[in-house]
Amino acid sequence: MALFYQQDINQSSRLAVWKIEESEDFFSGILPLQKNITHPHKRLQHFAGRYLLPLLFPDFPLSQIEIADTRKPFLPEEQYHFSISHCGDFAAALVSSDKRVGIDIEIITERVHKIKHKYLHPEELLFVNQYPPEKQTELLTLLWSAKEAMFKWWGRTDVDFSESLRIDPFSLSDEGIINARFVKDEILTAIELHYKMMEGMSLVWGVEG
Repeated sequence: MALFYQQDINQSSRLAVWKIEESEDFFSGILPLQKNITHPHKRLQHFAGRYLLPLLFPDFPLSQIEIADTRKPFLPEEQYHFSISHCGDFAAALVSSDKRVGIDIEIITERVHKIKHKYLHPEELLFVNQYPPEKQTELLTLLWSAKEAMFKWWGRTDVDFSESLRIDPFSLSDEGIINARFVKDEILTAIELHYKMMEGMSLVWGVEG
């Protein structure tokens, strides 16, 4: 067993992170491969993410998962709302029986500097630049992870990450809360995100208020 982290958010929502140390045989004997994935490590990530779902809620109906046009997995009857994320040797899942959810896990890496202008609003770039250079990679990764979690929570593809997904300034710490909002077609929707930094990774999740 390689359960890396688990948290009961409330009575109806739970999350977990799995460190992938098993071979594919461990998962394939338990779970169906629901789509054609040719890359071996991506198959492992796929298996590990789905393995977490019944671990969080034992009656989770894995066989009923479908894939929307947006490529988001879902349950047609919405018995559970869920979100899955992968990075490196880790998979994360967030499941709720009554709330929309979004989760993302990312490895902290310098590559975010190359794409920061694509996903950050100019005001958010100013916020990042207030931090010393040695902290900016961590913060940029966290912001990318936060916007990915927002995007999964929103569940629609017609979203501009820099303009529609907006994050208010906050104090970077080992864990905390990020106040964020969707700005789309004169619709303003606030969401409170939670984050945790762990072993060179950022974990961000949001549950419908």
